[in-house]
Amino acid sequence: MASIDPNDPALKPMDIPESPLAGRKALVVGIANKDSIAYGCARAFRAFGADLSITYLNDKTKRFTEPLANALDVPDALFLPCDVREPGQLETVFENIAKEWGRLDILLHSIAFAPREDLHGRVTDCSLDGFLLAMDVSVHSLIRMTRLAEPLMTDGGAIFTMSYFGGEKVVPHYGIMGPAKAALETTARYMAAELGEKGIRINIISPGPVMTRAASGIDRFDELLEQTKQRAPTRRLVTADEVGTATAVLACNWAKIVTGETLYMDGGYNIMGG
Repeated sequence: MASIDPNDPALKPMDIPESPLAGRKALVVGIANKDSIAYGCARAFRAFGADLSITYLNDKTKRFTEPLANALDVPDALFLPCDVREPGQLETVFENIAKEWGRLDILLHSIAFAPREDLHGRVTDCSLDGFLLAMDVSVHSLIRMTRLAEPLMTDGGAIFTMSYFGGEKVVPHYGIMGPAKAALETTARYMAAELGEKGIRINIISPGPVMTRAASGIDRFDELLEQTKQRAPTRRLVTADEVGTATAVLACNWAKIVTGETLYMDGGYNIMGG
């Protein structure tokens, strides 16, 4: 019978740090207000010890996001405007991060957009301009951010993007955002495969519906909320903080083997049949 070495590390309790993201640098793109899923993620990253940079869309939204940045101890130099439709703004964000931090460990991409007339209409009737705009803001922006983040993630990193079940199955009234989210998820998987050898992980977070500013633009969204509560095994809606906490766990080294996955955070809604 083989002898047991009492000093074998496998026989000791696992080391779980109190602040598992201490010293990590995280960029969060897509906070609109205190109800945003992106803000729930930012709160969790900060609670886990990460330093933050967050963006705001424009001067109109800044009054909603500035108090949030202050609450999360975001330095003024890293509280930045970022409209991906405006030439140069996204690049400036990453230039500031390189100047202030010299590196980046975590990136959260939580932006999407489609013109109202295309979002509320049939996919069959979607205009070319509306389709291209939806794909540019909702999908290609992730490619651009990842390309800018790659040289800053010298020790690997964790990139997250926000999707929804409507990118996998048809959800009534989700419209052109369904194809956009499907493209987003596939794009993330391909980049995860390309960047894995550098230790850069890319995962897709797929929360259940949450009443956010962005979601309010979806036609008859209140009906979707009620249907979700009735069908999800948990019989309730998820919260932005719950999604944020789960995402922060995935940003830790504990989850460093998880990449290219669509991770459902919807109370089990996605497992239910028709």
